[in-house]
Amino acid sequence: MGEIHEKTDVILIGAGTMSATLGALLKELAPEWEIKVFEKLSNAGEESSNEWNNAGTGHAALCELNYTPEKPDGSVDIKKAVKINEQFQLSRQFWSYLVNSDLIRDPQDFIMPIPHMSLVEGEENVSFLKKRFEALSNNPLFQGMEFSDNPEKLKEWIPLIMEGRTSNEPIAATKIDSGTDVNFGALTRMLFNHLKTKNVEVNYRHSVEDIKRTSDGLWEVKVHNIDNKTCEYHAAKFVFIGGGGGSLPLLQKTGIPESKHIGGFPVSGLFLVCNNPEVVEKHHAKVYGKAKVGAPPMSVPHLDTRYIDNKKTLLFGPFAGFSPKFLKTGSNLDLIGSVKPNNVLTMLAAGVKEMALTKYLIQQVMLSNEQRMEELREFIPSAKSEDWEVVTAGQRVQVIKDTEAGKGTLQFGTEVVNAADGSIAALLGASPGASTAVHVMLEVIKKCFPEHVLEWEPKIKEMIPSYGVSLAENPELFREIHASTSQALGLGEDLSLGQSVS
Repeated sequence: MGEIHEKTDVILIGAGTMSATLGALLKELAPEWEIKVFEKLSNAGEESSNEWNNAGTGHAALCELNYTPEKPDGSVDIKKAVKINEQFQLSRQFWSYLVNSDLIRDPQDFIMPIPHMSLVEGEENVSFLKKRFEALSNNPLFQGMEFSDNPEKLKEWIPLIMEGRTSNEPIAATKIDSGTDVNFGALTRMLFNHLKTKNVEVNYRHSVEDIKRTSDGLWEVKVHNIDNKTCEYHAAKFVFIGGGGGSLPLLQKTGIPESKHIGGFPVSGLFLVCNNPEVVEKHHAKVYGKAKVGAPPMSVPHLDTRYIDNKKTLLFGPFAGFSPKFLKTGSNLDLIGSVKPNNVLTMLAAGVKEMALTKYLIQQVMLSNEQRMEELREFIPSAKSEDWEVVTAGQRVQVIKDTEAGKGTLQFGTEVVNAADGSIAALLGASPGASTAVHVMLEVIKKCFPEHVLEWEPKIKEMIPSYGVSLAENPELFREIHASTSQALGLGEDLSLGQSVS
């Protein structure tokens, strides 16, 4: 069989949440555009987006303490928390639009209401949490949050965590009922099913091997058809690389100047999953703790109620691990293969600066199952080893780049890298990731299709009413949008917009 050469308008590489979101947005904004998707696995949402490969938290900074650092003067900086919350509201609005338009159905198959809580022990941490609560409660996005350092109240909120607790250390928690558990795997599959009805060509078991610029300015993607072992060449005006950990090697193949001096450091994750239904039923919340001193942000321990395949389950973690693979299904040569002449100094600088992270990862890899259970018992004192089993979560590639902070800085966020002319873009990085997919893809659209943004703006505002507006500065609009998205997504009653301390 001969080689296939075809042209199209848009190519999306990787069938995860990011490509699904960009594809869904573009099909609403430019329905006549031809879109092709290439995914090397046999289904959508099988890597980072898969429900077992991430924590399933709708990241809105309601409970994640690493988004609200304490400043040297002792006050709490909530800027990042507000920003992430606003970004998650964009996702809620777009998902609601899809549901209200009958483009996807049964939102409870991918999103469920679940209280989000922060839990700390020790006088200093309790003081920090109270200051955080007071700072956030003054912002409309966080109204409805409660704080308590009363053990009796905490027994009502988190009976499983408080059961058998003998420590005399002060303990406190915040709770907000407007949190969510999001099954990003299910959402991704729903979005791709929707895209297929819009004549988007989705090619599974097609591995992208190379990306080159052609003389006429198009991007030519060399694709290996895994099943019939043929080689295909597809050219497009615009290419989006949304291949999770596999994005960096593909970005490097493009040769664009923006791909230089960027490296990646892979971190794998493990969760403990509860297999005892009686224990699962005793807990109903996502409870985030505080990372240990010197530990990286991705190490924040949390005990999560999850809904997977319409079944309630309980996960604790993550425990970090190290693998040189950039994807769970990747190669042991991924890390070494990503080191190029243009980024070797960046990578070496990061190696020197991140000795604490290296030490932390080595310690995590060396943990026995019983040591993991001991960490779990800091959350659930009565936890029994026979009720929990280990599952391997996804690979995350943390971005390393040269910044104002210095050479070889490790980034703990989500980052878009695009060519100056907007003809190609790649998504790198990890958390908050999929939760803010709509915000991130709107940024891609603004950077890569500036000539269309003005004509598309009315449609964008129809899909996302708060587009271009700060919800934190418009409390009435926030309340209105939060109520309408809660209704559309089946998230129950809207916020009780009060706050309480007990």
